[in-house]
Amino acid sequence: MAMNKVKINSDVELKDRLVAINRVTKVTKGGRTFTFAAIVVVGDGNGVIGWGLGKAGEVTAAISKGVEAAKKNLVKVPVLKGTVPHEIEATFGGAHVFLKPAAAGTGLVAGGAMRAVLESVGVKDILAKSKGSSNPHNLVKATIVALSQMRDAYTVAKTRGISLDKVFRG
Repeated sequence: MAMNKVKINSDVELKDRLVAINRVTKVTKGGRTFTFAAIVVVGDGNGVIGWGLGKAGEVTAAISKGVEAAKKNLVKVPVLKGTVPHEIEATFGGAHVFLKPAAAGTGLVAGGAMRAVLESVGVKDILAKSKGSSNPHNLVKATIVALSQMRDAYTVAKTRGISLDKVFRG
């Protein structure tokens, strides 16, 4: 699995989306201590996506830590005409995701954590199904693994050593 890690200049506008917040309680002799874990996805809406997990004593601090972590592991994804190039399945932990390209006007048919990832990456039309675990952490990771395994026609042609000009012109 070759992830297409990408470095982004500071002038690119990354939008962050909060996927889930988890409140964790630790009971000590002094009482209960609450901490928050926030999973966040960032994307430019044009094929770049990253996820991050932030943990802190306050929700806002956890979200900002998550955004900083997400900016450190950005991945470039091929998005063709508002959809993905081909069908793909991927798993991460107990989460199993299935992504299928859709015709223009179909919309984003996906639930919860997958929807946040796909909107952030800039996909407009897709059919997506989540099987197995609905844990948002593993769903986000499985969706990003699936997207990072996508290959567009030009990448496939390059690895095969052929030119797409010959293929499309006949």
